[in-house]
Amino acid sequence: MRDDLAVESLSALAQEDRLAAFRLLVKAGPKGLASGEIAEKLAIAPTRMSFHLATLERGGLVVSRREGRRIVYSVSFDRMRGLLEFLTEDCCAGHPEICGVSRRLNEEDC
Repeated sequence: MRDDLAVESLSALAQEDRLAAFRLLVKAGPKGLASGEIAEKLAIAPTRMSFHLATLERGGLVVSRREGRRIVYSVSFDRMRGLLEFLTEDCCAGHPEICGVSRRLNEEDC
């Protein structure tokens, strides 16, 4: 991953509501959650949640799809995996197991 893409993704996560939404979407897995469900679960106003989800999407960390009248968001596991690998690629002088990242994350793991 390029430095500029890592900064973009990390910047998107650098806010409490966005981080909470991202973590909730990670738990939801590839199926994702509708924006209204996310707002409800996190007790955030739907318009404010939409703003935060758009920021996460611009940061490449989530993708959206329309299902009828709902917009469903899910994590971009490729981007998340790339960011995690970027952050740990030089971990502990080439010994990533020290950082607890000795195995690759797979979408099936979520």
